[in-house]
Order: sequence, then C-alpha cells, then structure tokens
Amino acid sequence: MNTAPASTPSERLAGFAALLREHGLTVGVAEQQAMLQAVLHFGPLQERPLQAAWRAIACHSHREWQLWPDVYERFWHPEKLRGGVKVSGQTRPSRNLRQSVQAMHEQMNAASQPGGPKSAPQTAGDMPSVGQDEHDAGAPRAQGGASRTEALHQRDGQMWMPQELSALQSLARQITAKLLPRATRRWRVAPRGQRLDMRQTLRRSVGWGGELLQPAWKVKRQEPPRLFILADVSRSMESHAALFLRVARAFALEADARVFVFHTRLAEVTPYMHRDTPAIQEKVNAVTAGFGGGTRIAASLQDFARHHARAQLNRGSRVWVFSDGFDTDEPELLAAALQEVRARGVRITWFHPTRQVPAATALQRARRSIERFVPLASLADLAAARPVLH
Repeated sequence: MNTAPASTPSERLAGFAALLREHGLTVGVAEQQAMLQAVLHFGPLQERPLQAAWRAIACHSHREWQLWPDVYERFWHPEKLRGGVKVSGQTRPSRNLRQSVQAMHEQMNAASQPGGPKSAPQTAGDMPSVGQDEHDAGAPRAQGGASRTEALHQRDGQMWMPQELSALQSLARQITAKLLPRATRRWRVAPRGQRLDMRQTLRRSVGWGGELLQPAWKVKRQEPPRLFILADVSRSMESHAALFLRVARAFALEADARVFVFHTRLAEVTPYMHRDTPAIQEKVNAVTAGFGGGTRIAASLQDFARHHARAQLNRGSRVWVFSDGFDTDEPELLAAALQEVRARGVRITWFHPTRQVPAATALQRARRSIERFVPLASLADLAAARPVLH
C-alpha cells in the first residue's frame, strides 16, 4: 500500500474510514477495530487478502460492494488515477474531467450567445476554468486523491449519515407517489373501464363461437407529471447548494426528474444524478465549483423554457426552483420569464432557504406566477412540506 511516512497505520486507517463514511458506507468504531485486527492478522504487506477482509467488513449492500474498488484505489493508490499527484499527496482533477467541464462551459457560452464568438471575455460572474491551482479554486482536497468537499455528501459542515440518506430517499418516494398524474388522450385495456374495447372484445369472442361473453374495457391512460428542478448554485447559495443537490438527486432517482443548475448560465446535470460513484460526484463538484458568481435567474429560466425543455413543458408539468430569489437581471424580467413558463400550463413551486419568503424585489413582482413557496433549509423542512407537494 502507498502509506505516507508521516502518518501511522492507525491514522491512515482512520482517514480511510472517514473517506468511506463520506461515500455513504457505515464504518464505525467496531468496523475500524475489525479492520485493524485484519491488519494485525495478515500484515500490512498482504494487500490482496487484507483488502478482501476490509471489503467484507465495510460493505453491507450491493451498492457499497460496487463502490468499494473506486474508493479504495483513490485513497491507497492515488498514483493510478489520471492526473498529476503532488508531493503532499493531493491530486488535481483528471484531464477527462477538465475536458468534460470545459465542453459544458463552451456549450453554455454558445447557447447564451448564438452566432457570437466563443472566446468572449469573462466577467466577474463567469465560471473559472476547472483544473486551476487549489489556492485559486479555494476548495480543499483530501490526502490520497479524495475530495473532502463532496457536495452530495455534506450539509452545513456535517456529513450525511446513511440513515439521513435513507430518510431523504424515502421522503422523495412518498412525495413522488402523491404527485397527481395527468390524463392523456390515449386509452389502455383494463378489467373495468369507461368505454367498451370492441376490437379486443371481438377477438375474445372467437374462442366462444362468436358469443360476446368476455367484454374488454378501456380507460384513459394516465402519466406521471414531468418534474424539472432548477437549483441555484451562485455565491449567495453556496452554503445551501449541497442540500439542494442531494434533494435534487433523490427526486432524479425516484421521479425521473430533470435537474439543472444555474448561476449566470444554465447547465443540465441529470446524467450525473443517476450514478453514485466517486468519479460522478467529482464531476458534479467540478461543475458546481466552476459556478459561484452572480445570479441571472430570469435569463436562466428563459433558456430553460426556450431551449432545454421546450418540447416537454405542458399542462401538468412541475417546475421546482431552489433559490433565494436575488437576481442581478432587471426585476421585471423574472416575472416575464416565470409567466412564459406558466403560460404552458406548468405549475411552479419555489423553494427558499429561509423561514420567510425572500424579500427580493424580482421575486415579489413574480409571486403571481408561483403556485406556492416552500422553505427548504433542512431535511425536516422537506418532511414538513410533504402534505402540500401533491
């Protein structure tokens, strides 16, 4: 194993256990003692049986078993990761990660400036390039190549415990089940229904010599409403972004929601929400770390309605906005953007991180287009809002 000379084996093992907890594994004092006993039994040089023993101790589910190899390699063998490793043990993002985020930035630049040059000068609110030095980005990195600032596993300086993640997923499942489905123009066969399905009835009568003894019925086909989540990751929302992204990911899994993040521009992160691996979490962190300037809510909503979800916004669709409502665009633009979304029959819910509705001028002018305001600063707030999110 690649152990640091300045650290004792027990300290390195404690750091590895902390990293496992950050990724959702239940590794407490008893598990750490069992892992230390395995080291004393096999010896620190017998890596293969030692890793197998640790894996059996730390992993309690299929997801954790699949997650283990990536976490193990990132901590004990960071030299195998793509990207340069510094002498201190800290790593930079891999080249593929930088290229992925840079490509997203270029797409957003092209979308915001159609026909314009791609090398437009950056403003104070533009996203800095990912892959810059750590002291420029201001985000601490963990020893051994693992990030300590996992946006999907922290909230208000505290790590998400497995029971909290389970409670969040259960809440998302319950809220999704309460979302009222919308009726379509299509019909489906049912044991009892509103209309006789003559074609299916005639087919069934063949076995009875033409007698209509088994009528078939049809009912209106219902589909769950499409859910869209837009999370504000600007500088003013930095302390709440981790909670918002975790909540968005829960609904992406349970309700198949499309998830977007925005500050001065809009970007979709839905593909990242459907996979829970360290590499995917690192990409989400890179995207949100590149954000953090001003906030252009109105421009982001217009881009969302006119380009990203133009064909999917219809009667019964739900749009959830996670933001404090402070917009650097002109105050009347937010009302116009929300009205444009609302005109398609969309129901808009605004989640804010404060007890009271934010006093932002733009948000106050746009209240007519918003169906309800919901405080969301903790998991308890989401549980309290469960009765009204239907």
